[in-house]
Amino acid sequence: MNPSYDAILIGGGHNGLVCATTLAKAGKKVLVLERHTVVGGAAVTEEIAPGYRASTASYLISLLLPEVVKEMELAKHGYKVLGRNPSSFTPLPDGRSLLMGPDEALNHREIAKFSARDAEAYPKYEAWLTRVAECIEPLLTEPPADLLPLPVTWRARGWLSRLRELRRSRKLYRAMQALGDELPQSIELLTGAARPILDRWFESDVLKATLATDAVIGAQQPISAPGTGYVLLHHVMGTAGGARGVWGYVEGGMGAVTQAMAASARAAGVEIRLGAEVGEIVVEDGRAVGVRMRGGDVIRAKTVISNATPDVTFRKLLPAAALPKPFADAVARIDYASASMKINLAVSELPDFIAMPGKATVGPQHRGTIHISPTMEYLEAAYDDARRGQPSTAPILELTIPTSVDTTLAPPGHHIVQMFIQYAPYQLAEGLHWDAIREDFADRCIAAVNDYAPNFAASVLHRQILTPLDLERRFALTGGNIFHGSMALHQLFSMRPIPGWADYRTPLRGLFLCGSGNHPGGGVTGAPGRNCAHEVLRGG
Repeated sequence: MNPSYDAILIGGGHNGLVCATTLAKAGKKVLVLERHTVVGGAAVTEEIAPGYRASTASYLISLLLPEVVKEMELAKHGYKVLGRNPSSFTPLPDGRSLLMGPDEALNHREIAKFSARDAEAYPKYEAWLTRVAECIEPLLTEPPADLLPLPVTWRARGWLSRLRELRRSRKLYRAMQALGDELPQSIELLTGAARPILDRWFESDVLKATLATDAVIGAQQPISAPGTGYVLLHHVMGTAGGARGVWGYVEGGMGAVTQAMAASARAAGVEIRLGAEVGEIVVEDGRAVGVRMRGGDVIRAKTVISNATPDVTFRKLLPAAALPKPFADAVARIDYASASMKINLAVSELPDFIAMPGKATVGPQHRGTIHISPTMEYLEAAYDDARRGQPSTAPILELTIPTSVDTTLAPPGHHIVQMFIQYAPYQLAEGLHWDAIREDFADRCIAAVNDYAPNFAASVLHRQILTPLDLERRFALTGGNIFHGSMALHQLFSMRPIPGWADYRTPLRGLFLCGSGNHPGGGVTGAPGRNCAHEVLRGG
């Protein structure tokens, strides 16, 4: 049978749409198969109650590659970023607070309330992060250099492949060389723990705690674990929010991003089928030749590209004997440990914070990310509970109120509050199950906010709770991990998803991966999808 398509994409999440569009613009006939009735994967906007719409899972934009925005002409298809200023608000139990954002004068004034030394150090810290990010960012737009001396039995490479590895290695070397005298401390940032780095730069606990939350987002790790420094850096690598490290809202919610991508894909000739669930990747003579749908129909293609997690792709969509055993064993060892949870709320009024009163109109305390994480020890204690398989007694909370700048999501005077929570471990202690404890833990999270804004609990009209188990069920996120796999050091760069296979290829000819389980990792970046498409066009 002749292939019906040049490429089939399994999953219509943002990386799948980026990959599909890139291939279609190169003249390929492309089909996207999405099991849900709407594209977007975890970047979708949904009605959580009549008249109230929220970004169900992913909720802010910053990391999306400028190349993706330009190549897909997303603005033409309705993509619009709404800036936030200030971008961060941390209330404290004693009634004080810390506001931060793109305004350097505001940052200096606010940090100086806690430490004059830190107020002077903060611009230098930001400048250092910017320099490291600018050196590393070019490495994210292609497969990473593979410097590991893996045996040919693990993966044989031809001379063209080795030449490409040499070029990428030189590019990595030049990126590191550009850091000059800052290379030693930059290596610590890329490989070490966030806590000692922040302790070295700052003395104010509230400043360190505010910054440290970025180091553990989506991770079942404490801020003192190696690798959290890179996650901290990862969160300042984007400029889609208007400036480096500034996260913005998308008008219409995160679903507007993927709807714009879908419109761009269709304009490029991509066929998108909704409610189309793939049951199996069809393999013949060591090559992926198409997919078998849940209903039994087979659709053939020259290339199959999976936007699912490596676990779903290799362990659920392929026959057990399709992969070499060492490769399958390595896939089984991928760490998907997760401790993230999302609660979306429809509220009747803005939170009225003790530290900065006001609920009648939107104030600076409402526009950015609201951090309920007052001290470094608070963050460590929250992890200690998760380490024992229990949701945090005092959880780390990040609240965003998109209706502070986007009036399209709720009735006038009412608001959407999006609550991202750590730590809510996927793996619970014996006797606990998320379906049984979800409501009680949601009550605990709302009560924690109420301690800082006493009107908050009474303002809640509707709530949507997404435990790690729900994230897995709904979005096929293995282990509830929002990044398609831990962003720990042993699963980054040339070791993502497993060592030796970071170029989006697999041991099966004609089968590629384009999801966040690949380099450079999670977040709404579009980088894995774009990089994968370029590798497909290079030749399988």
